[in-house]
Amino acid sequence: MAFFASSKNPETGAEMSFLQHLEELRWHLVRSAAVVVAFGIAAFCLNDFIFDTVIFGPLKQDFISYQTLCSLGHKIGAGDVMCIIVRPAHLQTLSASEQFFNHMWISLMCGLILGFPVVLWELWKFIRPALKNQEVGPVKIFVVIASFLFLIGVFFGYFLLFPMSYNFLVNYQVSSSGIVQTQNTFDDYVSLISTMVLVSGIIFEMPVLVYFLTRMTLLTPQFMRKYRKHAVVIILIVAAVITPSPDVTSQMVVAIPMYLLYELSVFVSAWVIKKHKLNV
Repeated sequence: MAFFASSKNPETGAEMSFLQHLEELRWHLVRSAAVVVAFGIAAFCLNDFIFDTVIFGPLKQDFISYQTLCSLGHKIGAGDVMCIIVRPAHLQTLSASEQFFNHMWISLMCGLILGFPVVLWELWKFIRPALKNQEVGPVKIFVVIASFLFLIGVFFGYFLLFPMSYNFLVNYQVSSSGIVQTQNTFDDYVSLISTMVLVSGIIFEMPVLVYFLTRMTLLTPQFMRKYRKHAVVIILIVAAVITPSPDVTSQMVVAIPMYLLYELSVFVSAWVIKKHKLNV
């Protein structure tokens, strides 16, 4: 309740009641939802571009990620080990409503991704009256940085994480007999790409999460440095699982950005301790 008691009406300067805060929050949520819906409707109407170019892009051999990885492999002398041969795909639907509801879901996901900066901005506008003047600037920076990291995570998930993971999974065979054949469905494909892209965007918010955990003295840079080796092992295991080939080069393409993200989080934690002179 401390937040509600400390903030004032930006127009009158008077203290706002609990119900007034709820009303203010409601309008921020309404505006955020309106932006997400607007982007979602636009994506729904642009279904040919969204699906044929974006969603189904990783199913095509000329997808930019495959060309870039293959070119990188040749430049560093690794030959064709980083080249991904895309298996021809024909996604099946098992119910009459599958295409429609997945169309709705992808449109909503596009709305969330494109509207994410606006949602953070509306959140900042809601909490701004409760902040001290010296805290307003850092929170503005937080909105920009959090939005940037989320979008970078989305790009990482779409251009690297999903293409590698999907091609590994769709070509995986439990035996060499060929008895089991993978016939992927449209629903499974949409679920996999949307989950991996959104999760990647959330994972890239780790420096922001570390910032707040450090401010609350729940996390320290000493702790993160102490368990750095453990974090590296986990990162390498994850990279080995999601990359389509056993060569070290392709694993490093995934592992290095994740490790840099961890080191950035350590730096953020140390900066918070020094900036706010916290006793931890």
